[in-house]
Amino acid sequence: MAHRIGQFLFTALVLFGLWLLFTGTLDPQETAVGALLAAGIALFTHRRFTRGGLQNLAPGRLLCLLAYLPFFTWQMIKANLDVAYRALHPRMPLNPGIVRVKTRMTSDIGKMAVANSITLTPGTLTLEVDDDTLYIHWIDVRSTDPEEARRLIPGVFEPCLKRIFP
Repeated sequence: MAHRIGQFLFTALVLFGLWLLFTGTLDPQETAVGALLAAGIALFTHRRFTRGGLQNLAPGRLLCLLAYLPFFTWQMIKANLDVAYRALHPRMPLNPGIVRVKTRMTSDIGKMAVANSITLTPGTLTLEVDDDTLYIHWIDVRSTDPEEARRLIPGVFEPCLKRIFP
């Protein structure tokens, strides 16, 4: 019973936080509506979407999430510069292809997080997630060796994501 309450509270807190983020106001009426909607939605969805309940708000996970955001931003900047260079280069040095790599993420949400991190980084696009295998379109295939490709693409994001989404 306590586990379900924790799941409900975590889901409601996340939804309410998103409400506050998207509305951008602390007006009492809007805040009350957001709290009611978050609680109502959490009531019906907390078992389906939340594992671990309030454990998800552990300081170690939150710190890793805070560290991941600037790291991910830096990876995006580097990838944007690389793609811009390829677009502006007279010979457009491209070596596109699809690579198959294994992810070390075990949870579905962890696999989704790493797949989205790859897709949001210019030059790579996750085409499919099949169990622990990712199929990725890569603008510059540097290696067809699955282990080397895993190290170069999802391996960049996985260490911290593994702590956030065990």
